[in-house]
Amino acid sequence: MDANKLFMNPQLRAEDINNAFSDQNIHGIISTIGGDDSVRILKYLNINKIKQNPKFIMGYSDFTTISTYLNLNGLVTFNGPSIMAGFSQFLSFTKEYRRYIEDYLFSPKENSIIPEFSSYSDGYPDWINKKNIGKVNSLKKNDGVHFIQGSGKCSGQLFGGCIDVLEMMKGTAFWPTKDFWKNKILFLETSEEKPSIDCVKYWLRNYGVMGVFEQISAILFGRAREYSIEEKEKLEEAIISVVKEEFGNSQLAIITNLDFGHTDPQIILPLGINIEIDISNKKIFQTESAFK
Repeated sequence: MDANKLFMNPQLRAEDINNAFSDQNIHGIISTIGGDDSVRILKYLNINKIKQNPKFIMGYSDFTTISTYLNLNGLVTFNGPSIMAGFSQFLSFTKEYRRYIEDYLFSPKENSIIPEFSSYSDGYPDWINKKNIGKVNSLKKNDGVHFIQGSGKCSGQLFGGCIDVLEMMKGTAFWPTKDFWKNKILFLETSEEKPSIDCVKYWLRNYGVMGVFEQISAILFGRAREYSIEEKEKLEEAIISVVKEEFGNSQLAIITNLDFGHTDPQIILPLGINIEIDISNKKIFQTESAFK
């Protein structure tokens, strides 16, 4: 079946996921790549079948619709590398990152620090040239995680994904209920579409109107892809202006420039698992296993 017919048949695409959960020979599911319309397949997912056969499932970007929806139905899901955008470039990354992925997936620990990497890249060279397969764009020095608001320690369950994609879910039956947000740590990141800073501000304002900021324990922001240094600074200013100034949440922990989402290399974040943020010492810990 060609790509256009698949696009016009979200039910068939949902069946791939349903069947993968039902197949006892399949032990894990990783998204091939992202997209822009996976929200259309959610109503065709067989939630009862999926809940009866919980499995490791991971991806990012447009996969956010699936990871959040399944998490809302009780599964731990994973925001992390996809096959074509993340794993295909595995050998282009440092031994430090390769060891992190191997340890996380195959030797998981009960408690572990969420790492930050010394360098990062924005995107990939053009895939139309086969010589670029497995490569990343030039590496840039990482100036580290930015703890821009908050004090002491806080903790909560991870929930979130690509902020652009979450906008596609607001107002639908697949969006969290009003009381869901209590003690959550909301993680957000921007896509390769590079939404404007004003767009991000409007989207955040919508969370504020929904009363989310008063309930969550912290906000984590992934590194904004292809933003200049000045744009990243303005983005942080916009986040503070909405969360602190417009909605009066001056104590809510806000941490930015983390290695997740549309950046490489990227960490894995398990939705539904508790983490602790030690703002004083600038450390973030995953405090329970995602695989139990």
